[in-house]
Amino acid sequence: MRVAGLFSGIGGFELGLRTSGHEASLLVENFPPALHVLRRRFPDVKVEEDVRDVTAIPTGTDLLVAGFPCQDLSSVGRKAGITGSKSSLVAEVFRILKTGDVPWVVLENVPFLLSLNKGSALSFVTQTLTALGYRWCYRVVDSNAFGLPQRRNRWFLVASRVGDPRDVLLADQATPPSVVDDYRSAACGFYWTEGMRAFGWTVDGVPPIKCGSSVGVASPPAIRTPSGEFITPDIRDAERLQGFPEDWTAPAEEVARPGQRWRLVGNAVSPPVAQWLGERLALPGFYDPSNDRPIEGPPWPRQAAWADYDGRIHAAKVSAFPAWLPRDPLATFLRHGGRPLSARAANGFLSRTRKGSLRFPAGFLADLEEHARSMTDA
Repeated sequence: MRVAGLFSGIGGFELGLRTSGHEASLLVENFPPALHVLRRRFPDVKVEEDVRDVTAIPTGTDLLVAGFPCQDLSSVGRKAGITGSKSSLVAEVFRILKTGDVPWVVLENVPFLLSLNKGSALSFVTQTLTALGYRWCYRVVDSNAFGLPQRRNRWFLVASRVGDPRDVLLADQATPPSVVDDYRSAACGFYWTEGMRAFGWTVDGVPPIKCGSSVGVASPPAIRTPSGEFITPDIRDAERLQGFPEDWTAPAEEVARPGQRWRLVGNAVSPPVAQWLGERLALPGFYDPSNDRPIEGPPWPRQAAWADYDGRIHAAKVSAFPAWLPRDPLATFLRHGGRPLSARAANGFLSRTRKGSLRFPAGFLADLEEHARSMTDA
């Protein structure tokens, strides 16, 4: 397929689709460090800087992909909704679709858009696609399914005027193995910045990589290794945890402070997920909807749903795991050692746990307290 990418970031969609045999003919991105990465990593592809200036996409485009801005839709963001100054730019996707006959569309965002403002954002997106003559389906997919030791749920929507999007997005289903390791025998990731009501704990993996602040202050997860160390991962391992080659974002340091690389990585689409979608676009599977049930609309199913050309919505019975690919344990996946979690970070996290009601694995807080003391003494 010939692909046009809007809100391309550092090219996660496009890299994964390229790996599965598709070719980008247009990339659009306005954040300067990301734009610099795109021009380095896709030197032969036309790049535009502002989606609002795109009057038409290349003739013969088969697929339009867009990870439209999530800042107004995230559970930790402004929560302004689909009319917020950033996320309202999804309207530019629909404006561009009206200018040409694009057979396939893939959108990506955070799962919180399913519930924010009673699902109004998703209602706007799906109703507009139906009015434009598309069948559509959505699914929340975990990047962890594709061999990445990162727990990262993201909402994907596939729409088409010529095929059945369910055979692309919903046809595959896998069952992850049960977690048998505990936090002492496996590397475990957590967010020391998470506050008192959420913990972000993952056994043999890390919680979702965050983008950090808008001025480039990184917000990496912490990891307790099986040897008892508490570290924060190197940016090169963060890139790999997202499914990119290490140093994919290194060109950004030519135009921005190094911490901006965390923002680029945290905002990205995981390329292995895009690769799976690209493989299914090239060779669709078969989805059996016989066990699905019609619904009237919001509240939206938290996992998956679909609608035919008539716009009638059905809840789909699929999980966040289309696959379960082999992966290295997090402890051996990491290549670059990382930095010790600072005493300030550890003590800040511990002080919040004492004020909250969260529960932790036996021995975890004592281990972290010992780490904080050792860092203070050092």
